[in-house]
Parts: sequence; structure tokens; C-alpha cells
Amino acid sequence: MKPRLPIPLRASPRHSSLQKPIQCLRNSSSNPAPSSKEPPTPDPRWLSDMKARLGKCIMFGGLDAPSITNAADALRILSSEWRSLVAGREGFLVDKKRAGLLRHKVVWGEQDAMSHVNNVTYVRWAESARVNWANNYAVHFDPSHRREWAELSTPRGVGMILRSIRTDYKFFWFLMIEQPMTYPDHISVFHKLRSMPKATDSHFVLDVMIMSELRQRPAARCVEDIVVYDYKKGQKTPLPPFMMDAFRKTWEAQEAEKKRVGERMKEVLLAVRSMEQRTWDREGAVEDMGGTK
Repeated sequence: MKPRLPIPLRASPRHSSLQKPIQCLRNSSSNPAPSSKEPPTPDPRWLSDMKARLGKCIMFGGLDAPSITNAADALRILSSEWRSLVAGREGFLVDKKRAGLLRHKVVWGEQDAMSHVNNVTYVRWAESARVNWANNYAVHFDPSHRREWAELSTPRGVGMILRSIRTDYKFFWFLMIEQPMTYPDHISVFHKLRSMPKATDSHFVLDVMIMSELRQRPAARCVEDIVVYDYKKGQKTPLPPFMMDAFRKTWEAQEAEKKRVGERMKEVLLAVRSMEQRTWDREGAVEDMGGTK
């Protein structure tokens, strides 16, 4: 018996030959991630911790002129580069030419009866961002293959098929400690290659970060297993050369971004630690309470 094929990302009812695969259009589950090794997750609170440590130094008082300059520089980095500090350190490329969704509005109707964003909404965001992620190649990075990139989300030629998706929700309700994502908020969604696929592979794995702009940290993470499918031949197919070339450049950019952001984080950490040693974490330190001397 011929095995059932995975289903297309989008299919029109006019294509009757596609109706059978459409029955399993989305497979959102809690199954283990695809075979590619899952990378460790960095501390999601690094950014808020740096802000808190820097704030403590400023509130303690006693900063000299060089320390005030250093504090201003550190604050500027934390406020203007926070997306790369949170996501770029893992290899996500966060500029507007790479983002699948950037500052996308969370609307009131995406909430459930408990006034929390419905879990299914995260999967829809990931799906929409994935299509935009592919279109970004057509527009910004590989316009010579614009048509091929655009057709990846259609059943006209070689396309991408979502074989499986796993979603881990990072905001949860526990003893009133933290509330799940709610309206109003904005989200940004970034995709990255989990590993560099081989030329003979007919699938690849994407990591997804869904970021809350309000809380400035991940609200959810997804793992997507994508099959490359030739609709004309009716079978899986290895990644086309144009995709391999683009993915190779993307992989190099991801690795370079991890290294760059890692150095940037060290720079911030050293600046904050230096201010701590000049203020509250020094012998004989006395907090400035604002009184007269």
C-alpha cells in the first residue's frame, strides 16, 4: 500500500487531487523534536537580569563621571539591541529583512475565554512567519530565483510541506506568578536552520522563536520539520540547488551572528560588573539615600 504523503502548507479546493493529503494539514503535537540535536536554551531572563543589576547600581548612587557614561552606553545597548541579545545569541537573524513577523499586533480576538492568547494562535503565527521567511529570500537575498521561492508555499511545483510542528509555551499560569500572553502586545517571530542540510536531504528542520515585545523574551518556541515536495512528480525531492546555496549563506550568517552577539553580551556584562564594583559591591560601600551631607 502506497504510504500517505504529507500535506501542503496551503491548498485550494479546486485541486481535487490534493484533498486526501489535506486531511492531515497540521500536525501540532508534543512529540519529541525531529532527529536533529536540540540545542541548549540560554537563560531567557538574561536581559531582565542585566537591567536589574544596572538599575541597582544607578539607584545605589555614587557613580563617577566615567561610570555614568558606561551606564548610559550599557542602557543604550540593552534598549536598542535587545532582540539580538535575546534571539541573536542563538543564531536567529532578527533584522527586518530576515524576520518572519516583526512587531505584529496581538489582537483582542486572538484571546480565549480566559483572556489569554489561544494556544493555536502561536502555531498560526509560526506558519505565517515561515511563509514570509521564504519570501524574504525572493525579495532580499536571492531575487534571481524569485519565482521558485514564491512557489514554495504553493502546490504548483517544488513546495514546502509541514510534516510536524512542536510548540513549547514559555508563559504559563502558576500560583498567580506569571500570566500567559494577553492583549495588548506585539510579537516578533524568527526562524533559523537547526542544522545545515545535505544536498541529498529532502527535508530540513527550523527552530522558531515567538517573542513578546512587551516582556522582551520568548513567549513560545516551535520546532518545524519541513519536507521538500515535487507536486508535479508527486514525490519528495532533494533540496534544489538554489535553496542549498541560500541556506549555506544563511547558516554562515547564523554562526557569525552567534559569535558577534556573544562578544556583545560579554561587553555588557563587563560594564555592569565594573559598575557594581564601583558602587554597592565594594568595601565600605554606603547607599546614597539622597540626604544632605
